[in-house]
Amino acid sequence: MRVERSMHPDWLSNAYLAWDESTREAFFVDSGAPLGPLVEVVEREGLAVAGLLTTHAHHDHVAGDAELRARFGVEGARAAAWAEAIPTPGHSDDHLAFVGDGLCFSGDLLFKDAVGGGDAATIRESVLRLLELPDETRVLPGHSDETTIGRERTENPFVRYWLGAATALDEPCRVAGEEATLLVWSPDYDGKGKALARLADGREAIVGGSRVERL
Repeated sequence: MRVERSMHPDWLSNAYLAWDESTREAFFVDSGAPLGPLVEVVEREGLAVAGLLTTHAHHDHVAGDAELRARFGVEGARAAAWAEAIPTPGHSDDHLAFVGDGLCFSGDLLFKDAVGGGDAATIRESVLRLLELPDETRVLPGHSDETTIGRERTENPFVRYWLGAATALDEPCRVAGEEATLLVWSPDYDGKGKALARLADGREAIVGGSRVERL
């Protein structure tokens, strides 16, 4: 499979075009980025667009769906012949990862150095499911840079904590003004950081760094 990416300049959300070089069958994966560069690839390579794979229905991932329907007559698809749609809830209930041919379109679940926001236990379960993939699997996330399963296994602060390769920070903090304990801090694609925090009632949540006051 070959893959081309377009990224939104403000949202940093990715849209992808993946195609089989032998059959020339192509699929878009998410649509929340400028589609012109990907349409140019379709035309230049003489590809037949067979469908649109959507990792989840947040606006920054479906903003171009209507444009793709109008141009190519495509509707949403659960998967392609080369890809398995794996339920990966946590960031959203409808979240899917598309996996096949050495690729993992991870949506807003697994990023380079970070994971998606949401219920920590559900995110953890979904991330660990992706970690069953071979280390060389290319991870094509919903935002910012590509990575690999192996790289995230050894470098991602959340993954290292969940696998027991790193200890908790155990720092006092506030999350949206509420007393909490900071367990994990990592970079994030937007430059604001991402945190795993244990709230006062014992719940654990993954939140954007802008909501965390480190004490």
